Order: sequence, then C-alpha cells, then structure tokens
Amino acid sequence: MTDLMDKAEIRSEAFRRRKAQADKDEVSARIFDRVFDLPEYQQARIVLFYVDARSEVRTKAALPKALADGKTVLVPWCNEDGRLELFRLTDMSELELGMYDILEPAPRLRRRPDRVALGADLDFALVPGVAFDDRGGRVGHGKGYYDKLLEGVRSDCPLVAPVFECQLFDEVPTDAHDVFMDFLVTEDRILEGFGRGA
Repeated sequence: MTDLMDKAEIRSEAFRRRKAQADKDEVSARIFDRVFDLPEYQQARIVLFYVDARSEVRTKAALPKALADGKTVLVPWCNEDGRLELFRLTDMSELELGMYDILEPAPRLRRRPDRVALGADLDFALVPGVAFDDRGGRVGHGKGYYDKLLEGVRSDCPLVAPVFECQLFDEVPTDAHDVFMDFLVTEDRILEGFGRGA
C-alpha cells in the first residue's frame, strides 16, 4: 500500500506510528548504542547531532556521551531566513527553548566566532526525519531545512538517521533534490542506504 501513498499521507502515518512508539527513551538508548558502535562515528572528530523534539528518537541523553567522548559536537539552530546554522556545543546548559519549542543554542552564544561552524566541517552527521525506507530515502517535515543544510556537507561525511523501526516504510516518495541516507540505525538493525550516490 505504501507505493500509493504520497508524502503527506506517509508523513501523517509516520507521525501516528512514532507518537504511539512505546518506551521512547529506552528504545532510543538502544539505537544510540548502535550509533556509537559505528566505526564511522568512532573515527569522526566533528559530529552533528539534532536535538530531539516531541516524538523524535531521543538524542538529549546521548549528547553528553558524545561530549564526554571528546567529539566536537555541532547542533543546528534556525535563523531568521529559515535556514539552519551550526553551533559548537560544549555543555547542555547552553541550550534553550527556541523556535517550535525545540532546544537551540542560547541566542547570546550563537554568533560567537569560536562557536560558529559550517556543514563542510562535519565528519559525521545525524539527520532526523519523519519516515524512511531501506534505500535511505527520507521524508522530513516538508520545510526543506535539512535538505539545504546537507548541500554544504562533504560527500565523504556519512549521513546517519536514527530511526524507530515503526518509521520505516517499503518505499517513500523522493524528489530529485532529496538526499538519501548512508545508514539507518534502528533499535534492531543497521541498514545501509544509497547515500548521495543515489
């Protein structure tokens, strides 16, 4: 049936499934055990984390471990033009509620030269999404924030989506500008996607 669903229908069904996902904290911890075991993560110096909101795979519990691992951790925030910019996080206390009630870097810190970073700096990127397929196809919220951000990321930087199994579909519709993930990491397995060679 999923081959008959458009992006709006997929999004709606994925939101419903994700909201119903039981034990999100525990399942997210299992997902991040797998993420942290990836050689691509272990070798990376500079990593992108999103800060979870609502029913997304939880990242807030994993962020302190990434900082303790000695990684340079970048998190996104949304500027006035509706584009994501990257901030070098050193402590969880630097996050405050921002647009859409999502935790973002405190406004007083965002423009400090020692905290500004670029997509080209990344060695490893965690990418959120609403629905995925095992090719690495991704359906986001429909605003294109991450599509624009990922345009500036090096081609050798793995794009990794932490995903609840319930967010996986047989196939999600994709457009020419959509970026495929290199890896999908669920509570049960790791799937290798098409990546940007798709």
